[in-house]
Amino acid sequence: MGGKSSQHKGRAGELELAELLRQYGYEIKPGSPLNYGKEPDLSGLPGVHIEVKRVERLNIGQAMQQALRDAERFQDGAAAVFHRRNRQPWLVTMRLEDWVKMRSSV
Repeated sequence: MGGKSSQHKGRAGELELAELLRQYGYEIKPGSPLNYGKEPDLSGLPGVHIEVKRVERLNIGQAMQQALRDAERFQDGAAAVFHRRNRQPWLVTMRLEDWVKMRSSV
C-alpha cells in the first residue's frame, strides 16, 4: 500500500476510533486531516496521548517511540498506541508503568 491510500486508511482509522470512543462517552476530537504531526491524531481522552495505527504490519516498538515523543511534545498524557488490523478488534498498547499510574488514580 503506497502513499495516498495509506494516508486514507490511517485517517479512516482515526475517524473510526474517534466514533467508537464517543460511544463510550468521551468527547473525542480528531486532528486535522494530513496534519503531519502538528497535532495529536485524536484528543479528548483525559490523561492519554492517542497514537492511532490502522495497519496490517505494525512495528509496535516504533509506534510506541513515536507515541512517547508526541506525548512529551503535546503534554497530553501517557503514551498509548491504539491499533488494529483488517477485520480485527482495536487493541491498546502502553507502558505498564503508565497503565499502573492511571489505574491507581481511579
